[in-house]
Amino acid sequence: MLHFNRTYLLLTILLFVIEVCIALFVHDNFIRPYFGDVLVVILIYCFVKSFLKISVTKAAIAVLLFAFLVETLQYFTIIEVLGLQNNRLARTVIGTSFAWEDILAYIAGIVIVIVSERIFRKDKSLQ
Repeated sequence: MLHFNRTYLLLTILLFVIEVCIALFVHDNFIRPYFGDVLVVILIYCFVKSFLKISVTKAAIAVLLFAFLVETLQYFTIIEVLGLQNNRLARTVIGTSFAWEDILAYIAGIVIVIVSERIFRKDKSLQ
């Protein structure tokens, strides 16, 4: 099950740099809140695929469920529960507020993953 994939790792690093740039330099009402959420599930997916030999479908579902879990924890104000409300890094990484729009952004990101995998895989299967 463990398997190193350099391409996915390079994509992970690229997406991470983009996410950091968005977090540091973009303060708008679209790119940061929505596009950033679309990219974050793609980033996590690429990270998972960097080290695990797992099907596209299983990885995509696992990442989507993880994103839903984090969003649910935001609903229950996990940052305050953990006493991290003054920790800027925790607030940025975990997030502070639940939003249905975030759920839709995560779904959009996973759809992009699945469509991209179908386009770029030679065998066109999701195995």
